[in-house]
Amino acid sequence: MAIRQKTLMTIKLGGKSTSHSRSELVVRDLVGIIDEPVERGGTNDGLAPTETAFSALIGCTNVIGNKCAKSLGVDIGNLSFEMEIDFDRRGVLLMEEVEVPFKAIRLSVTSDGPAEQADLDRVGVETAKFCPIAKLFENSGTDLTVKWLKA
Repeated sequence: MAIRQKTLMTIKLGGKSTSHSRSELVVRDLVGIIDEPVERGGTNDGLAPTETAFSALIGCTNVIGNKCAKSLGVDIGNLSFEMEIDFDRRGVLLMEEVEVPFKAIRLSVTSDGPAEQADLDRVGVETAKFCPIAKLFENSGTDLTVKWLKA
């Protein structure tokens, strides 16, 4: 008998600040640190909040991309990622409110597997449909471009 997965769930996280720039997060049985670099008053013990958000996009693209590839019968091997972000920092600098702080994100996903470019394009189309972090950025007004490439 197959296990029926929930389609709606509540995710719980906790955290505490340990300084003006450092937060400790608790998720499941894991502890993570979000911090600012030294030049911005932090201790550089973890990724900055914005870096954490961008990293989530890479992680989600990896997970959902692999699920989509498997469902399509495409061997993508291992993936590598390169990302560039156009970030309007006026908001974080308290100059003025910025409705869409991340103007554009360009993500390159490179497969070292045997998949042909046409198959990678199909995986990319399917991944774009289902990656919740990509949807989060796109629906906030960010111009998200994801290119799937063969190594």
